[in-house]
Amino acid sequence: MADALPKTLDEMKDLSAPYNPEAEMALLGALLNHNAIYDKVGGYLKPEHFSEAVHAELYQLMARLIGRGHAVTAVTLMPYAEKIPGIEDLGGAAKYLGRLVAAAAPMSAANDYAREIYDLARRRWLMEIGSELVVEAKTPDADRSVGDIIEQTERQLYEVAEEARFGQGFVGFSEALKQSIDMAAAAYARDGGLSGLATGLSDLDRMLGGLQASDLIILAGRPGMGKTALATAIAYHVARAYKPAQVSPGEPPRAEDGGIVAFFSLEMSAEQLATRIVSAEAEIPSHQIRRGNISPEEFGRLREVAAQIEQAPLFIDDTGGLTIAQLAARARRIKRQHGLDLIVVDYLQLLSGTTRRSQENRVQELTEITTNLKALAKELNVPIMALSQLSRQVENREDKRPQLSDLRESGSIEQDADVVLFIYRDEYYLKQKEPSPEEKEKYLKWMEAMERAHGIAEVIIAKQRHGPVGKVEVQFTESFTRFGDLEKNVEIPEGM
Repeated sequence: MADALPKTLDEMKDLSAPYNPEAEMALLGALLNHNAIYDKVGGYLKPEHFSEAVHAELYQLMARLIGRGHAVTAVTLMPYAEKIPGIEDLGGAAKYLGRLVAAAAPMSAANDYAREIYDLARRRWLMEIGSELVVEAKTPDADRSVGDIIEQTERQLYEVAEEARFGQGFVGFSEALKQSIDMAAAAYARDGGLSGLATGLSDLDRMLGGLQASDLIILAGRPGMGKTALATAIAYHVARAYKPAQVSPGEPPRAEDGGIVAFFSLEMSAEQLATRIVSAEAEIPSHQIRRGNISPEEFGRLREVAAQIEQAPLFIDDTGGLTIAQLAARARRIKRQHGLDLIVVDYLQLLSGTTRRSQENRVQELTEITTNLKALAKELNVPIMALSQLSRQVENREDKRPQLSDLRESGSIEQDADVVLFIYRDEYYLKQKEPSPEEKEKYLKWMEAMERAHGIAEVIIAKQRHGPVGKVEVQFTESFTRFGDLEKNVEIPEGM
């Protein structure tokens, strides 16, 4: 163990905070003796984890020189260490580096010392958050509600909890390349399967490769097109396919395993969403379920379906009027408590921003919301599917298929989204154009068009950052609000 530290170091510390300068000395000495140790600890241990400023500077120097391929010893480090503020108070660079070498931990134990330093740093951060919380709680502020303080604390706690994963800064190209090859290998192992979460719609999955982690996916359409029904169907499919026993701790879910889903329903209640799912699975119209207009046989089927699907890890938050900060805090909380693989937000325009400036300007507010949703998708490493309304200008065109310009406040939505999907049903608009049966020729043409369009919905991929755009036709059963596959119905660009 190292000699007692110089008194000046002790005087610099708050003795109530957990720290272990001897462990820091032992690790730094081990690094001077064996530079290869950095390969084991450099992935998670950062200068800010050291309690002593001198130790943090020394570690940063060593990391920089080792990264350049230099051999780092007490002798080669000395010219650089002499410039570190405060090292003269410890006896000078030469003397202190000698003390580090003498205090060096065995190479086999170096990782344990690094973990100790890392864990103590996180404990200090927790103390700082707690101290800040006490001050905030004791000092009422007209501009900060109790809810704001709680959200900030939750965010800080989550950052500490996930610091090892998300606080690593730059990722070397070799590591990024390895992740890319691993993703391709996983898809290849499934015979050309998916690298993301399956939606339950085969042709759509083939176009998207599944729902990809960290992607912001916008699903938009005019009222009555079935946005919520499609999002609910996808969310339920992902949750129903979840197989936790087949996934090792820390391993991302495989597409066939589904995942844990958080559904933020700002428009419909949790009961309404559950009724839609049960209706689709039991093949009983939801309006009949609501009115109790079902037979004993149908009620028995409802109970059977409910028993089969009740364990699906689908969490519904139907709180209205959420801000983007509140949504993010709740998403972090559910990931920390249960795990999380997909977020669905229904719908985008019902969220509100957190800053006064954004709330005074709707375009700025939507920009804040979509920017934060994209950042949250990256932070939690999950796909986020956000539903969006379309402007009324769609109704003024002869061809009412949506376009990117139809997105409300479309600039930020289109820019931040990785994927933009539109849902369109020609049958919906044809019903509104029903001619009089007395106009036989016109009525016959209308009937033919209705027959072609009956039960068919189009999912239009208007933007895909890493793949083709195109159109997929899917089956839509209106009475059950259920989506499914058609047989041969996908338009894919040549070369796909």
